[in-house]
Amino acid sequence: MPLTGIPVDRLTPERLDEILERAAGVRVLVVGDVMLDIYLRGTASRISPEAPVPVVKVLEEWRALGGAANVATNIVALGASCDLVGCLGRDRAGEEVRRELAALGIGGQGLYVNESRPTTTKTRVMAKHQQVARYDREAEDDVSGDCSAGLAASIEAVAAGAGAIVLEDYNKGVLVPPVIDAALDAGRRFGRPVIVDPKARYFFDYRGATVFKPNFSELAAALRAPVLVEDPEWMERTRRHLDCGHLLVTLGEDGMALVTEDEEYVRIPAVARSVYDVSGAGDTVTAVVAVALAAGASAVEAAILANHAAAVEVSKAGVAIVSPDELRDTVRQFHAARQYHGA
Repeated sequence: MPLTGIPVDRLTPERLDEILERAAGVRVLVVGDVMLDIYLRGTASRISPEAPVPVVKVLEEWRALGGAANVATNIVALGASCDLVGCLGRDRAGEEVRRELAALGIGGQGLYVNESRPTTTKTRVMAKHQQVARYDREAEDDVSGDCSAGLAASIEAVAAGAGAIVLEDYNKGVLVPPVIDAALDAGRRFGRPVIVDPKARYFFDYRGATVFKPNFSELAAALRAPVLVEDPEWMERTRRHLDCGHLLVTLGEDGMALVTEDEEYVRIPAVARSVYDVSGAGDTVTAVVAVALAAGASAVEAAILANHAAAVEVSKAGVAIVSPDELRDTVRQFHAARQYHGA
């Protein structure tokens, strides 16, 4: 098996410019669990007399797209276009999601309104930068047959115009087998890469995906066995077991491990940066991989670029996006530092 240790020269600043220029003509279809994130931030200087909890005096409140919608937000931030297929409730949160999507230019025609489910909403309460509580409004059971049929029809309607398809699973019931099958089938018929960010419920239902992108703990839980990402042969056996083109395992502060459909193993160390907040880093990685592949990047180039993007994202507070200029800066700085140290 070909073995690559640290792939320093596999993504040069010049090659990055080519990929980002092509991204402007890319359209990505994202299918998955759409959420609304609400943030309440203030100060906490006393404990409630009613219970042993802090009293937070709220000074700021803001909203952001979450889950699959956050992946879509990251995609358009890179200069690409995006369509989103998912499920909303008939409620105020669903209306807010639609307004924000429209403001960002994200296609929301594939959003199915389910009368019996709320829009998934996560409200985070923070004292300065410390989260002290979170409360969720959501339904986690699988969507109904009517809903899954509607979602599958939406995929069929827009997949032909997509350069890549993303399946973003948060275990909220949207990515059920009929929806998964519709997306994978569309990828095969139209020759589009399908990038999967899996969760436990249907972990092994994504066979045939182009890129399967679990994190270390998700993979360990699904396999119920030790995860040996430093072993190229183990990575290749696991890729074959999952029946995917490329297996990309994210490792948090330890970077990523990739084995490609050509059986090339690449270990990608994390880019050194101060970590402020890891929220949303996985969504950023998924978005960058999808846009890069649709723009003609190889799997190795896409993974290296996503690794740089994750380093930028975790250096920011909260769920954040990464711009093309930030990617250019971090790749150039990385290469300049390597050349300075003679690596």
